[in-house]
Amino acid sequence: MNQPPNTQAAWTQPTPGDPVLKGVNWGGLKTLYIKEVRRFFKVQMQTVWAPAITTLLYLAIFTVALGRGGRTVMGVSYADFIAPGLIVMAMMQNAFANSSFSLLVGKIQGNIVDYLMPPLSTGELIAGLIGAAVTRAFLVGFAVWLVMLLWPGVSVAVHHPERVLWFGLMGALMLSFLGLLTSIWAEKFDHAAAVTNFVVTPLSLLSGTFYSVHQLSPTFQAVSHANPFFYVISGFRAGFLGLSDSPLWVGGIALLVLNLALWAVCYAVLKSGWKIKN
Repeated sequence: MNQPPNTQAAWTQPTPGDPVLKGVNWGGLKTLYIKEVRRFFKVQMQTVWAPAITTLLYLAIFTVALGRGGRTVMGVSYADFIAPGLIVMAMMQNAFANSSFSLLVGKIQGNIVDYLMPPLSTGELIAGLIGAAVTRAFLVGFAVWLVMLLWPGVSVAVHHPERVLWFGLMGALMLSFLGLLTSIWAEKFDHAAAVTNFVVTPLSLLSGTFYSVHQLSPTFQAVSHANPFFYVISGFRAGFLGLSDSPLWVGGIALLVLNLALWAVCYAVLKSGWKIKN
């Protein structure tokens, strides 16, 4: 005896091509985030503690070379002046290193499908990758701060934690988005290294970490004010010292707008599949 077709089951099935999961796929997003965190945390001596030691060497060398004789900058000792900038500089560099690695190594090893096949939207993919990069940045920042806390002759007491959190987050997000764009564009590790050597490192070292921009000529002051890293360094330092080379609200809003623009670019590029699906 023939059975009538199950019209109810056919009616409830989604149209081919329509997403089955509605809203945010929190389970998939959590899985991607944990995967990315575990990837760098498995080698934490290299990804978290090694940058802390490297940054401490910067502090030791510059304080010995330039901080002798009671030298002060903006009314504070030279060691206290450069310490906050070194912390957030390490945070930004490691945020870039983390986000610039994930998709790039997937393309090189041929397992990029592991990122593209799961039921994750473009926004969820960005959130997972950027969230892991920001997590690494704050872990590195905490490690550097902890090591400097034990270093004699330098004070890293936090007086305005809201400034530290805001500008640390803005700096980490900015470099995470830049790293994600780099991993999409790059086809080999040399490409990512080129961005690190010719973009990230120069902008970091010329951001006012080791000097006050007020000591520069008007031309170089204008150049420094065009560097977004400068606003991160200046605002983050203000959280420790209460002193800033620039208006904090200008830097805070400018960095927020820049990060929103970088997010939009990352979303558009990933959505198009440029150098990922094509």
